[in-house]
Amino acid sequence: MSENKTKATDASVEDYIAGLESEQRQSDARQLIEIMQAATGERPTMWGSSMVGFGSYHYKYVSGREGDMMRVGFAARKPAVVLYGLIIADPNHANHQLINELGPHKAGKGCIYIKSMSDIDHTVLKHMIKAAFTTKP
Repeated sequence: MSENKTKATDASVEDYIAGLESEQRQSDARQLIEIMQAATGERPTMWGSSMVGFGSYHYKYVSGREGDMMRVGFAARKPAVVLYGLIIADPNHANHQLINELGPHKAGKGCIYIKSMSDIDHTVLKHMIKAAFTTKP
C-alpha cells in the first residue's frame, strides 16, 4: 500500500507565506492563520509543501490504509484559496447550513474554494472552523 504523500512537516509556515507570489494571497493566508488558530487553539503546521493545517487526526479505512491528516487547513493557490476540513459528511451538520451564509465560494466534495478573504463573512467562517474542528472525523 502506498504511503500518504500529505504529511506534517517541519517546514516554516512563514516561509511558505513569504513565497506566495501575490501580496493578496499573502494577506489572505495571514488572515486565515489568525482565524484558524483562534478557532482551534492549535498552531499552524505545514502539511506537504503547500498546505497549512491545524490539529491532526488518525484515520484507518476498511481497506487497511491509514495515516494522519490535518483537521482543518488551507492552501493559498493561484486561482483560489482552498479550505480543507470544513465540509462534513453528515448532511445534518451545522456547516451545511452555514456554508450558504459564507459568501461567494465554490465547493467540491471535500474543499471550499474562495477568491479572497475580503469576499466572505469571517464570523461565519469562524463558526464553520470551530464546528468542523470539534466534529470527530
